[in-house]
Amino acid sequence: MARSRSRTSSRPSRSSKGAGERQASSKSPRSKPAAEIEVVEEGGGMGIDDGIAIITTIVLLVAVLLVDYELGTNYGEGMFFK
Repeated sequence: MARSRSRTSSRPSRSSKGAGERQASSKSPRSKPAAEIEVVEEGGGMGIDDGIAIITTIVLLVAVLLVDYELGTNYGEGMFFK
């Protein structure tokens, strides 16, 4: 279990002084704004979507040719191979 501490402090509680004023929690000066960042897009190159489309097309064409080759050699009914 977590230990609890008593709330003893040097400043008076709010109940004895009313609502009271809040003290600033940070005494450091404001930090300078960050320099502007230039966004640079990567140019050229093929994306993953383009690569998948090209590979799928090649695999489908090879599959059609292999099926036609089998039909031509075994049954004599191929379109390209007889």
